[in-house]
Amino acid sequence: MSEIQDILINAQKAKSSILQMDDFAKKRLLQLLAQAISGKSEEIILENKKDTIKLDAEHPKLDRLILNTERITNLCKSLLAVAELADPTGVLLSEKTLDNGLLVKKVTVALGVVAVIYESRPNVTLDVAALCLRSGNVCLLRGGQDAYHTNLILIAIIRQVLASNGYNANIVQQLPAEREFIIDILTADKYIDVIIPRGSTQLIDYVRKNATVPVIETGAGVCHTYVESTAILDQAVAVVVNAKVSRPSVCNSLDTIVIDKAIASEFLAMASPELENYNVTVYADNQSYEILSTIGFSRLNKASEEDFGREFLDFKCSIKIVNGIEEALEHINKYSSKHSEAILTEDPEKGELFLTHVDAAAVYLNASTRFTDGEVFGLGAEIGISTQKLHARGPFALEKLVTEKWIVRGTGQIR
Repeated sequence: MSEIQDILINAQKAKSSILQMDDFAKKRLLQLLAQAISGKSEEIILENKKDTIKLDAEHPKLDRLILNTERITNLCKSLLAVAELADPTGVLLSEKTLDNGLLVKKVTVALGVVAVIYESRPNVTLDVAALCLRSGNVCLLRGGQDAYHTNLILIAIIRQVLASNGYNANIVQQLPAEREFIIDILTADKYIDVIIPRGSTQLIDYVRKNATVPVIETGAGVCHTYVESTAILDQAVAVVVNAKVSRPSVCNSLDTIVIDKAIASEFLAMASPELENYNVTVYADNQSYEILSTIGFSRLNKASEEDFGREFLDFKCSIKIVNGIEEALEHINKYSSKHSEAILTEDPEKGELFLTHVDAAAVYLNASTRFTDGEVFGLGAEIGISTQKLHARGPFALEKLVTEKWIVRGTGQIR
């Protein structure tokens, strides 16, 4: 703990600095940060290349790791969008005067010191910092070694903007990425108010099992799309292909296509050329394997049990053919990670049955799971997608970076 104790102590001290920021100051700080990031985009790209050069062109993590001009521009837009969101702190939730004259109020307040442990994606560094600054939280960022240089420059820019505007730079700090410090971070309940892991199932499980600090999970995405027998097939093909290939390395991408037996042959005949075009590898159950073999699909494997409930994060997916919606619901509820699930159907009753009975943070009717995203949902940005049911579920964004505080005013009352 001695190696990171200074960081933790400084984080606690920085709370008083961020509490001095009013709504205008927090908004202005994010606007200045967007300007600073934009002005240093070339430097950021150079540092990012030090990280990306370590991966070959086919590595599934590469897409998540790259920062280019377009992505930096979008990150700056996201910073400005967060700046325009309403401050979630200081909101009066309830107010009443008791019979004894006590005035009791419940208001929202910042969580305090928020530590986020994440992998690969340097955009998370800016998203988390922006959300924490807007909500009045101190944040500690522990990115992975694979994004070390990118995170280093991004956090340096954030700290520079804080310091140059008269605030404690330790409102945002980088925790060491070396594995030897992870237990010290997870057990620093004297200094850290909440830990949020974002990344692989292995990372999230490790944090949950070893942390003494309270944990809010942002879960892995094992996402299904059920093509029901009444689906409009050309539309269904477009949705399935989008969900799989538009950005396969992210958590809301499609992992398993569940297909009604009645339309399986026709659907796969239409979908297979599109999947082939994107070099998607398919892990097929016995029925779909037979259909795709007859079609001549080239990147075909027989599915094992492990290929269902698997988050691929790559140009890969599994296929399961079912005999009706009940079997589809049974399969999805068995293998789902409770992230995002979709049904494609023209039957209103079956659509509503799916939306009601599938237990997930986001459920879709006739749309791609790729929409599960804080920015897309109008939340500005997100820390991740929470698949748990306490405190936050779905896009974990600004509105959830607060807790409650009771304020009681009296005139000398005793009990």
